[in-house]
Parts: sequence; structure tokens; C-alpha cells
Amino acid sequence: MRAAWTIFCLSAVILAVAIGLAHLLVPDVVPVAFAEEPQSSWAVMTAFVLRAIELIAAAVAIIALAVLAGGLIGRAVTR
Repeated sequence: MRAAWTIFCLSAVILAVAIGLAHLLVPDVVPVAFAEEPQSSWAVMTAFVLRAIELIAAAVAIIALAVLAGGLIGRAVTR
């Protein structure tokens, strides 16, 4: 259980850092199809990488939370 909590907390921290960096570095970058004016390629690529990190960290946090919930339910059922 301690490892699952560690993974959950670490992924939550990574998610928060990635969201903060996205708002700090590229606050007004939108997907290329929705852009009305040209955007610099570095900003689009940075936003893409940060969004990918956000989604991966969120998925890991959800999986870790599901493992924790399953462990708690399993413990409650076996008692």
C-alpha cells in the first residue's frame, strides 16, 4: 500500500508541475487547427509535450488510486 501511495503522490506532483509549466510557458497556445494566427513551432511542440505528460501522470494517478481502492475493498471483504 505504501508503494501505491508513493506512486499516486508522485504522479499528482508531476501533474501539478506540468500544468503549472504549461500555464507559465505557453499560456495562449491552442491546437493548430483552431489557431487564427500563426504560432511558433516551439510553443506548439512544448504545449504538446506538456499535455502528454499531464495525461500520462493523470492516468497513472487514476490507476494507483484504483489499486488502493481495490486493496482496501479486498481487505474489508476478507475480514
